[in-house]
Amino acid sequence: MVDQRAVMDALRSVNDPELHRDIVSLNMVRGLQVSDGAVSFELVLTTPACPLRETIDRDVRSALAAVSGVEAVEIDWGAEVRSTAPREGGPRPIQGVRNAIAVASNKGGVGKSTVAVNLAVALASLGARVGLLDADITGPNIPTMLGIQGGLQAEGGQGLRPVEAHGVHAVSIGFVLPPGTPVVWRGPMIGTGVRQLMHDVEWGDLDYLVIDLPPGTSDASMSMCQDALIAGVVIVSTPQQVALEDARKAIGMFDRLGVPIFGIVENMSGEIFGRGGARDAADEFGVEFLGELPLDAAIREAGDSGRPVVVAAPEAPVAQAFIELAEQVAARCSVLQFAGEAGAVA
Repeated sequence: MVDQRAVMDALRSVNDPELHRDIVSLNMVRGLQVSDGAVSFELVLTTPACPLRETIDRDVRSALAAVSGVEAVEIDWGAEVRSTAPREGGPRPIQGVRNAIAVASNKGGVGKSTVAVNLAVALASLGARVGLLDADITGPNIPTMLGIQGGLQAEGGQGLRPVEAHGVHAVSIGFVLPPGTPVVWRGPMIGTGVRQLMHDVEWGDLDYLVIDLPPGTSDASMSMCQDALIAGVVIVSTPQQVALEDARKAIGMFDRLGVPIFGIVENMSGEIFGRGGARDAADEFGVEFLGELPLDAAIREAGDSGRPVVVAAPEAPVAQAFIELAEQVAARCSVLQFAGEAGAVA
């Protein structure tokens, strides 16, 4: 007969590699059953996009193999995404959203919207409930990149509401504007528009809301940071020195506003624009390097067709690069959540 206490002791020896705590104290082990030589339980990860699931699986099976009498191990994998811990005196959460993730750059033309769209779709493909907010009021591109008809909500009087595409619940001001209609707004109106998109839309129940910000460090970004609880920011840059200089300014702004920086991703990496500049910049800025996304015509073709490359060519190396980015961002989100909870308890 297998001793259930011995099984639990063995599981306590297994640490989550990102959180550096054992999986029992983290309440990741649920419904343990021991019958003769068979052990079964549910192992609840902090995100369905966990990049270290295979490592945890290997460590669990290795630990249980050392328990006398254990002949079989059955693990039912699950995920329970925790909410970003509110900061005292900080902005309010977005209703129904556990974690808001901003995608930003201080420079246009670096592929920020492409990264935001594919990040959202990649998170959804990994099993998360995901929304995508197009906060670029004057240049909304999300409808085109997701294959959603512009202006489809212009009539009917129901206002903006999420539209599902490729597993993602998206909202864009482009849904209520006929194609080609310019948005000629002053700065304060843009800030108010972003605020309404965050708090006046019924998002439902989301693990992650990816927010695609416009270039720059002014009204839209400031309104987001001051009016909503943001889990963290992904900074997008190309390898060029000019783009990295602007990325430095974006990092400085979010740091000043007290918003965590998940890291910097190098987009359009390759022969034309070079390679490695964002990695060096991440070291210089003291932030995480989240990986390289290659300059690939397939990304542009997929975006123009309304089928993000993660959907159009899921096995392609560039799609896998976006999947890895999603895993890295989800992991950073879990680590900061845990740190916030620990700080609140302390």
